[in-house]
Amino acid sequence: MKLLTKFNLVLVLVFGLGMFLVSHYAYGFLMNNARRQVLEQAELMAASASATKDYTAEQVSPILEKTPNHNSDFLPQTIPFYAVNVTFKYLRSSYSDYVLREAALNPTNLDDRATQWEVDMIDYFRNNPEQGRHVGERDTPTGPVLYVASAVVAAPGCLQCHGQTSLAPKSMIRHYGPEHGFGWKPNEVVGAQIVSVPMSVPIALADKGFRDLLIGLGAIFLLTIALIDVAMYLIVIRPLRRVSSNADIISKGEMDLPLLEIKGKDEIAEVTASFNRMQTSLIKAFEMLNG
Repeated sequence: MKLLTKFNLVLVLVFGLGMFLVSHYAYGFLMNNARRQVLEQAELMAASASATKDYTAEQVSPILEKTPNHNSDFLPQTIPFYAVNVTFKYLRSSYSDYVLREAALNPTNLDDRATQWEVDMIDYFRNNPEQGRHVGERDTPTGPVLYVASAVVAAPGCLQCHGQTSLAPKSMIRHYGPEHGFGWKPNEVVGAQIVSVPMSVPIALADKGFRDLLIGLGAIFLLTIALIDVAMYLIVIRPLRRVSSNADIISKGEMDLPLLEIKGKDEIAEVTASFNRMQTSLIKAFEMLNG
């Protein structure tokens, strides 16, 4: 087996072990980074939804409530939750995997009634009032889901519609009925805002990053081996081949060869100088014998 082949085998083993160790630890890092990126996007969406809700409650609803037909015709644009849902529907055109829910225990619109696991989340916020935000994972029939949940607290402005039934807008009662969505108390946790996304999203991001990393490492590995092979050939293999070729010719009795050129002061140069001295000594020895 030639020297360059042996050297390449050593490099393949070393780089292979290095790529294995890097890939083993890198996937966990990439997965955590992708999970953090998805959570940051979900939190940004939740913050945008909350801002939309506050904007609707403080600036849009007061104006719409002054319209002449407010008491006769129900205007859903006056409801902050409606504004959140509509805004998020537009947002989902760019982030189709994300889902936002404003779930409540006793909503006006029954479509917003909390499911069993959402009830558990609302109870969590009620039992832990200091915890306004919760991040977690849950299993669903379609696979694991990552979610960011925030408590929905009944602000004073909410009680105008959700406090006593007698004080609620007549048009809203006609639209939704008087049976649900009332009796909220000030500063009570009445629901939860939940942004959820399938775990397949961060997994796909991590897989893409991992694949790009392996391709990059592989390209660097091949380029490194190619450069090392060229350097090995020019610095070691070619000078040794000249020494080997001259030694083979001298061994056949042909002494009339020029001395090899010595370049540098490394070990290869020392071997070449030693070979030249041996060649000179052999020539003198043959001259003495023939003499």
